[in-house]
Amino acid sequence: MNTDAIVKELEERRDRISHAISLLQDNARGNGRRGRRKKRNLSPAARKRISDAMKKRWAAKKKAA
Repeated sequence: MNTDAIVKELEERRDRISHAISLLQDNARGNGRRGRRKKRNLSPAARKRISDAMKKRWAAKKKAA
């Protein structure tokens, strides 16, 4: 192999490695293909229903113990 061919092959490998590194860094930062979930906003009525249900559940568990 001549020097030009070796340099060309090394540059191609460098480009592939750089691309792989950038993909891994994006995934580590959370910039991958999967998007973040939107924060769900519950209405006050929904929060009250959940609260009442949990209080009922905790009371039943405490009574059973």
